Amino acid sequence: MGLRIYNSLTRQKEEFVPLKEGEVKMYVCGPTVYDFVHVGNFRGPIFFNLVRNWLERLGYKVEFALNFTDVDDKIINRANQEGEPASEVSERFIEEYKKDFAALKLRPHTYNPKVTETMGPILELVDTLIKRGKAYVVDGEVLYSVRSFEGYGKLSHKNIDELQAGARVEVDKKKRDPMDFSLWKPAKPGEPKWPSPWGEGRPGWHIECSAMIRSIFGDSIDIHGGGSDLIFPHHENEIAQSEGATGKPFVRYWMHNNMLTLGDKKMSKSLGNIMKAREFLTKYNGEILKFMMLSTHYRSLLDFSEEAIDRAISGLARIYSALNLAEKTIAAADNSVAPASSPVKSFAEALEKASRDVAEALNDDFNTPEMFAAIFNLTRAFNAVVRHGAKVTPEILKTALAYRDWVREQGELMSLFLEPAGEYLYLLDDMLLKQKGLDRARIDALVEERSKARAAKDYKRSDELRDELTAMGIALQDTPQGTTWEVAK
Repeated sequence: MGLRIYNSLTRQKEEFVPLKEGEVKMYVCGPTVYDFVHVGNFRGPIFFNLVRNWLERLGYKVEFALNFTDVDDKIINRANQEGEPASEVSERFIEEYKKDFAALKLRPHTYNPKVTETMGPILELVDTLIKRGKAYVVDGEVLYSVRSFEGYGKLSHKNIDELQAGARVEVDKKKRDPMDFSLWKPAKPGEPKWPSPWGEGRPGWHIECSAMIRSIFGDSIDIHGGGSDLIFPHHENEIAQSEGATGKPFVRYWMHNNMLTLGDKKMSKSLGNIMKAREFLTKYNGEILKFMMLSTHYRSLLDFSEEAIDRAISGLARIYSALNLAEKTIAAADNSVAPASSPVKSFAEALEKASRDVAEALNDDFNTPEMFAAIFNLTRAFNAVVRHGAKVTPEILKTALAYRDWVREQGELMSLFLEPAGEYLYLLDDMLLKQKGLDRARIDALVEERSKARAAKDYKRSDELRDELTAMGIALQDTPQGTTWEVAK
């Protein structure tokens, strides 16, 4: 089965066929840089990182752009509050965004355009729209005439009359229609401004993305992504502008990730229930955020709760525990055992099925929950045949190598499961101990006491301590080199 993508424009899954064979042009709306971004702002970058990586795995050459909106009312307001130029505010928070992005270890984009670097293309696009009768000038402001564009509302599946009836817009006598929107705004005192044929001013929000896309990719692109909250008016207006200027289809596939909720309420600044990405990454780490974002289908609401965080920690711990076992098994072979030509038969069969299941899941509109199910199924198959401290046979060694390499291969698609297994498992175990209200030093002391009891052949006391640790949720591994422990997964 080839790749099928849910297209927001048609509201159905469609076979993916790019505009140009073997190549994909993809654009995702990035942050407006006036503050630290909240965790929800990273759902798109995390998900579309996977989209790009899977397209490349399928053999496509992908060009991927994610923009920075560095001209906006929110930036201007912040600059005025802090008494500094808007450009300094935007540059500061672009750098902070890049720090969060780096902490998530996502792959860089091909392009990160900025509005301030795209003024020429913006002016050119506005001028084209005026000449084509799609926009008009009133007192130095350029407005887009929505009724001049026949397809207006096709993405949001609303008609202009319904939108106008429901629009909460103040009556603006300059507008021919209440739904008309600004392409170019006249300069106001204390605001950043640029020269234009219609007077000094700055661009409207919607024209910025249309111009950035056109300046990088031309008139049409394959995939345009963003949050579902951008469907109207932002993406609807992008279509009107771009297709109004060129007469050509603007985007072949519209992909929208859903929002985050917190206790059944949408995360929003107005509700005051926003968590900044920096706060989350400091308290937890990027692996947990990526796991949370990807274990829910991108078109579903994602509940961002303590329970969801705990599930992510437990899920990561299961995978990293198995990876750690695989790496220890490989190290234990110590060049004295050569891997067999194939893994243990039951695992080899599970591996073949898991690979097939991942491909089917991702080709079915990036069904990441099914992808995770395949990874956990293979992890169970691995744990069933490879044991801590067991003799490393050629088949067991091949099984450990195959599991490690396969999980890392899937992890590369998601920018997940790529941390040093032993170190990261230690970190996760500390988080799991905290959940259980346990202290690592106390566990170490009990394990050490049990080791001494075993050495003294006091098997009654040794068994009592094992039972105590097991009841606490601690799994022990007795090996010829000694006893190790981890939180039971």
